[in-house]
Amino acid sequence: MDLVSPSTLLAYVGLVIAIAVVPGPNVLFVMTQSAWRGPRAGFHAAAGIETANTIYVLFSAIGLAGLIAASGTAFEIIKWVGAAYLAWLGFQAIRSSFQNREMAPLPTGEASSRAYRDGLMVGLGNPKTILFFLALLPQFIDPARPVWSQSLALGAIAVSIDLVVQVLYALAGGMLSKALSHKTVKRWFERGVGGAFIGLAAAAALVRRAV
Repeated sequence: MDLVSPSTLLAYVGLVIAIAVVPGPNVLFVMTQSAWRGPRAGFHAAAGIETANTIYVLFSAIGLAGLIAASGTAFEIIKWVGAAYLAWLGFQAIRSSFQNREMAPLPTGEASSRAYRDGLMVGLGNPKTILFFLALLPQFIDPARPVWSQSLALGAIAVSIDLVVQVLYALAGGMLSKALSHKTVKRWFERGVGGAFIGLAAAAALVRRAV
């Protein structure tokens, strides 16, 4: 017996692609990491984000999704921690733009681990991610079929599609590296990115749990 009907799968894949390609905190973070420190950092940022997505897939599969989605307190805590982290990233970028020094180069391993860690935090605190995996994905599960297997299968599809999209954004961000070698461009880019992160933090704070 198929886990998911073809019509449901088609609708689900279309929705996942549409959500993945729309720029948000995850996309902005991956692109800026690639622009500042090269595509390698962007790839590690994407890996951190997909780790967060995988965690939420597991939550959905074991039933924690329902508890978090139903608990206003749990949702608010996750949301506000994520918003605060985005705001912190924004202020860091703006502060860097006012400092008359080049961004300190990091050893490859350290830059990659930092990008992965920050990507994980951004992914875990992204309200769009929370709402998708904890509230939207379960809507595509057929109770008459194995729920656990469906959750894992649909989650794996979402993570795979999003990973491809994030890698493409990382490559696009890497193309900005040359332009950022000019101090003026780099300064205004950092301010723009900082403002975008702060704006996304404000938007995240305004997200409301579906009742």
